[in-house]
Amino acid sequence: MKVDIYKIDGSKSGSQLDLNDDIFGVEPNDHVVYLAVKAHLANKRQGTHKAKERNEVRGGGRKPWRQKGRGTARAGTSRSPIWVGGGRIFGPKPRDYSQKLNKKVSVLARKSALSYKAKAEQIVIVEDFNFDEPKTKDFAKILDALKISGKRALLLTNGTLLNVYKSGRNIPKVNIVEANKASTYDLVNNQVLLLQQSAVEQLVNTLN
Repeated sequence: MKVDIYKIDGSKSGSQLDLNDDIFGVEPNDHVVYLAVKAHLANKRQGTHKAKERNEVRGGGRKPWRQKGRGTARAGTSRSPIWVGGGRIFGPKPRDYSQKLNKKVSVLARKSALSYKAKAEQIVIVEDFNFDEPKTKDFAKILDALKISGKRALLLTNGTLLNVYKSGRNIPKVNIVEANKASTYDLVNNQVLLLQQSAVEQLVNTLN
């Protein structure tokens, strides 16, 4: 599959890039995409939720009233779960939500996500660019020129481009990730996949 390469001013460079069919043209597997996205979201959870049970709530050491003779239900502590201010029954406890994903499954999921993007014609290839210093205005001009401003976009770069990252991090709906670190969730959670020309090669090397 061949796609046009664009300049940062929005015009076509006149050359095309042949996308590797082993990466961008596989038969997508919906289930492994689901597994990869589920694992990614689960691994982001802190798992620090906590509610106190009856033995952890302060107070309640004295019996509220005598056992018999009042005509009411017997009570041994004011920190019972059925009392206001009492402990919570089966409340949440800190836990680890992380999930493990096999390497082959992870690779297939990313290939499936890229193939979906290629099939939907949501991939834009742009010539490599960088900034001498962080300039959000210059980054926004590139998005306007490529007609993807206002869309949820993911830019994949070849290696760490700190000035590019700083230039785009304040723009709404824009995410910037190194090509070899992009997860399946990153690849599917966008409307436009913007790749720097050299990032495509790095992506192919990573997934092969």
